[in-house]
Amino acid sequence: MAIVEMQKLGVYALKSRRKETLEFLQKLGAMEIAYRPEAEERFEKMDTATQRIRFERIADMFDHALDLIKQNTPPEKTPLLSGLERELISEAEMDEVIRDRSKYYSDAKKIVALEKEIAEAEAAIVRKSNKIEALRPWEKLDIPLNAEGTKKTVFFIGTFPEILTEADLDRLCQGESEKPLPVSCEVIHAENQQTEVFVAAHKTVAKDVEINLKSRGFVKMPFITHRTPKGGMEKREKEIVSEKERIASVKKQIGDYKEYAEKYRIASDYYRTRAEKYRVLGNIPQSEHVFFLEGWVEKSQAERIKALLEEKCGAVVELEDTRADETEPTVLKNNAFSESVEGVLESYGLPQHKKADPTFIMSIFYVFFFGMMLSDAGYGILIAIATAIVLKKRKRMEPGMKKMMKLFFWCGISTAFWGFMYGGFFGDAIDVIAKNFFGYTGEGPILKPLWFAPLDNPMRLLIWCMLFGLIHLFAGLAVKGFEYLKDHDVVGFFSDVIAWYLFIAGLVMMLLPTSLFESVSGISFGFPDWLKLASKIMTIVGLVIIVFMSGRANKNWGLRIALGAYDIYGVTGWLSDVLSYSRLLALGLATGVIANVINMMATMAGSGAVKVIIFIVVFIFGHLLNLAINMLGAYVHTNRLQFVEFFGKFYDGGGEPFKPFKTSYKYVEVKEEM
Repeated sequence: MAIVEMQKLGVYALKSRRKETLEFLQKLGAMEIAYRPEAEERFEKMDTATQRIRFERIADMFDHALDLIKQNTPPEKTPLLSGLERELISEAEMDEVIRDRSKYYSDAKKIVALEKEIAEAEAAIVRKSNKIEALRPWEKLDIPLNAEGTKKTVFFIGTFPEILTEADLDRLCQGESEKPLPVSCEVIHAENQQTEVFVAAHKTVAKDVEINLKSRGFVKMPFITHRTPKGGMEKREKEIVSEKERIASVKKQIGDYKEYAEKYRIASDYYRTRAEKYRVLGNIPQSEHVFFLEGWVEKSQAERIKALLEEKCGAVVELEDTRADETEPTVLKNNAFSESVEGVLESYGLPQHKKADPTFIMSIFYVFFFGMMLSDAGYGILIAIATAIVLKKRKRMEPGMKKMMKLFFWCGISTAFWGFMYGGFFGDAIDVIAKNFFGYTGEGPILKPLWFAPLDNPMRLLIWCMLFGLIHLFAGLAVKGFEYLKDHDVVGFFSDVIAWYLFIAGLVMMLLPTSLFESVSGISFGFPDWLKLASKIMTIVGLVIIVFMSGRANKNWGLRIALGAYDIYGVTGWLSDVLSYSRLLALGLATGVIANVINMMATMAGSGAVKVIIFIVVFIFGHLLNLAINMLGAYVHTNRLQFVEFFGKFYDGGGEPFKPFKTSYKYVEVKEEM
């Protein structure tokens, strides 16, 4: 509904009270610190990068330690959806962890070091497993792989890059010798185009045999073990068992730290908060005895914050004017219903100060269109109940998540409304269940639509969708007109807003009584002659104003009229925008059709009790899947209608979000005891 007015504060205090002042502001969490580069000319700044990085690394180390504890302990039962909110602790609990932080820091380092032990053991297992696999082809060899021979013989233990038989190997060893050489050959293993061999040759012919072997690509076996292959495999298998026992022992040691996990979470948040404080500290201009800082607060809170800083920190606080080169951060203030879509608006871009906040109007159309797209009473009731339970049970959710839950609650209400309007409750589940399990033989649906059934008359719904779309676009144009009037630009208001209202409304009124519209929609409009004349006059007046005033920034009348005529071409954009709202029909029909198909499929198998069980299983699984898919579609396409069609008529965005200097808690929330 409105953008909160902001006030610039200048805070001046003794350097000796710098820590106290920053901690107070951080705990207060109501001021965004602003930085002035020109202040560096007269003041110096501390180099706090080393401390800040150190605290960030410590916080990350606690996070990593917590992940390791979670990985190495059995999963514990936690309340449903407990991850949506932070743990509530007292200030005394925070103070206790701060007091013993050195101990917990030491614990975290030990946990991370234990992870390295696990990694080393796992790497050792991989290495030993690879050696076992390398030795496996040699398992039949009953001498050590590094054996070189005897007093009278030389051993050749190695591989060929091809498959060889013992006869092939013997011929290769003999070579072209006329007399048989004193050689013993054995193929140990042959597979995958590789042959492992053992050759024993008398020393007198060893060199000749070696030449013969290498001529076919023989490669001597590299040293792996001084044992026999089987002995080497057994040794490494025992070592792998030992490494696995070591891993299990280390994991147990990590798991034993589970009782301190809560303390580690608090410590992580403490160091993260300290890192944020040092980030700010490194940007504060200061002299030998004093320091100062500037920042933004909500104007309604400015006097209170000023008084608190002066009372508690002995600071001198001034209310400063906004400089021309400064951009005030944006804070939105809306009612309980409209604030739910602030996250959607922020994802597109916040409005700038002195511009209109579209949140209220957007929230109405957002919920309205979402319900039309999903449009099933059963789905809407499920969404509303689920989100209401979450909001009731988890009150300390992050603000963004809480707004999202509220948004889906209202969207669930809208979905249920449109479901009853269209006569859809899990598709046609009521009729299907009544006919298949209770013998209902009546005519017509049991749950009759309060308005009409889209599946019976889709063209009627299409016309209504386009009408709702035109109202949505006109609302966007109205916001643009409001901004013109706010800036006292009456000419712009009439030229860029009223003229388009007249032009578009006139064209629509001229279209409605035509036979073309009647043939497409099946609806006949009989306008009196005076209304037909009025529609023509509206169209012409709007057209003339746009042609002559759209390019009013140009003094050259020829160029001005040319630009105006070109802007008339923008009517095609209006046509495509209006047609975009046909997605309200398409997604609504898709939800209903798929739901009906699921109901039909659920009744096709079995009989008696088996049929009931199959129906329940297919019904639950099918409708949950349909709900998930079409809920995602409704969310995406509702966003598109806001971002493209609605915002395209007036919205620029460009506002900077308000980022107050506050405690950076990830895991816990401290219960204030002040």
